[in-house]
Amino acid sequence: MSGGSWDYSVFWNEAMKHIETEVSEQEFSMWFNRMGYSHAAESTIFVSVPSSFYRDQVKQRYLNLIEQTLHDLSGSQLTLEFEVKKVGGEVAAESGNGSGAKRPTGRSAAGSEGGVKVAEQKRVRRPHPTLREEYTFENFVVGHNNSFAANAAMAIAKNPGTGYNPCLIYGGVGLGKTHLVQSIGNSVYQEFDNLKIVYVTMESFTNDFIQSIREKKTQAFKTKYRYADVLLIDDIHFLQKKPETQEELFHTFNALYDSNKQMVFTCDRPVSEIRDLTDRLRSRFERGLNVDLQPPSFETRFAILKKKIERATIAIPEEVIELICNNVTTNVRDLEAALTKLIAYADLVDKDISLDVARNQLKDVFASPKQNNITMDVIQRTVADYFNMSSQELKGKKRTKVIAFPRQVAMFIAREMTEYSTTEVGLEFGGRDHTTVMHACQRIESRMRTDPTLEPTVQFLIRQIKEQGTKS
Repeated sequence: MSGGSWDYSVFWNEAMKHIETEVSEQEFSMWFNRMGYSHAAESTIFVSVPSSFYRDQVKQRYLNLIEQTLHDLSGSQLTLEFEVKKVGGEVAAESGNGSGAKRPTGRSAAGSEGGVKVAEQKRVRRPHPTLREEYTFENFVVGHNNSFAANAAMAIAKNPGTGYNPCLIYGGVGLGKTHLVQSIGNSVYQEFDNLKIVYVTMESFTNDFIQSIREKKTQAFKTKYRYADVLLIDDIHFLQKKPETQEELFHTFNALYDSNKQMVFTCDRPVSEIRDLTDRLRSRFERGLNVDLQPPSFETRFAILKKKIERATIAIPEEVIELICNNVTTNVRDLEAALTKLIAYADLVDKDISLDVARNQLKDVFASPKQNNITMDVIQRTVADYFNMSSQELKGKKRTKVIAFPRQVAMFIAREMTEYSTTEVGLEFGGRDHTTVMHACQRIESRMRTDPTLEPTVQFLIRQIKEQGTKS
């Protein structure tokens, strides 16, 4: 042990035992099993952690809890200092406090010479052939909008197949679903040698299935998917109106679930809102953990851009970052697109990025209707005016045909133009149930297919709402 005569390991181990009873099993497994007591100096405990990302997350979430627990046990004000030691962090995580979570087979026990060698090999392992190398947990910015989903993904990656199985991550376009699901794959691929990881989009799964039937290679298809240790499928909403693909996925799901193999799916909506999905497959998706991603807050948008800029090694003033964050509020993809446009401009014309340059280059992006705050109030007011009624009637209890139809149109447009969930839309229309909103949207979609006058009416209202949003 280094650190002279100072030894607070007894207090540290006791503090870990106390904290284990105060936080959930998932939290303790995720955030406390991979850090360990290293050494001490006067009133300071040095703790080893596996990465800077891990250090920052622990400091943000648990620093006060740990230091307060140590104070209660020791009677002294002890502070923590974190040391990033990748190999050492792995050793400490496995040998630290005796609460290590169960790990799948195929990896040497850390702390032995073999464990260190395996850890060294992981760092130079070639990228997974179907996963994007940059999609890692370290590159994923955690905020209030996505912390639950991110924590669940990290817990799954640490112990695939042992909990949160299956997991469904859902949310709108560009909020990080693919990043998270591929981060799970990349993390498992680096940590465990012998696990077979399969990542596909739902469209690719469907195409593979069709091709296997056409070429009479159904056994090869089943071997690929039913013998995976970790199956990651993006965009399961594309299952709609594909009964045979649903049937095949149902059997694949059962085979993997019965073998305790990990499955993670992504979707652009809650599974309850996927139409034309068999009840038995829907129940399979709902069996495990369902977590959602919301549009990022200003602080999260700012942190995302800062991280992107650091990786791009380009100087951009903070006032420019604030300008982008204040005007691009939809999702991460739109944020990145705005930043990429600025960086490309600066590179091509060899100019520094100033506030004036940013305003000029991004004026079209900022003026885009989807960046304007289309509020529920604007939607309700515009639809009510068009049908010559009040917004209060749209939100009221009356169900007469003269009111019910405009209400359904307004609900449909709200789902089309905003990030509101069906539950949130229902609350804005007099506290109605989310199933009422789903029914309304289905009715309008169905009528648009049979009534040639309805779609132009809906598009006219959408244009009116966009204009109102631009003025407000």
